[in-house]
Amino acid sequence: MKTKTWILLLSTLFLLSLIGSFLVLRPQPDAAQAQVSSGGKVVKTVNLRENQQFTITAPNGGENMLTVRDGKIAVTGATCPDHYCMKRGFRASGTDIVCLPNQLVIHFIGAQTVDAAVG
Repeated sequence: MKTKTWILLLSTLFLLSLIGSFLVLRPQPDAAQAQVSSGGKVVKTVNLRENQQFTITAPNGGENMLTVRDGKIAVTGATCPDHYCMKRGFRASGTDIVCLPNQLVIHFIGAQTVDAAVG
């Protein structure tokens, strides 16, 4: 192939990659609500626009303290051994916040999440 053809082909691939990256990595809209499940059952639906703090007790007796502030939710206290759920920080969208030892899942309602991208 001629040099101009290669340049055009590589430029086109670069442009398509750039557009694809923008579409996948763009900021996600914040959720208006979060659904809190414990032991596989929904125990509370939380309005993220109302600042509040509450505790969820797991079937195994473990506890998680949840705090809603400024449209975001976080696990601010937990009896689990690793405290991974607390390390997630305050979030308003994206992947779920999970505490496996205490069987807690916080799922955002109304936010667009990307599980995988096919291109």
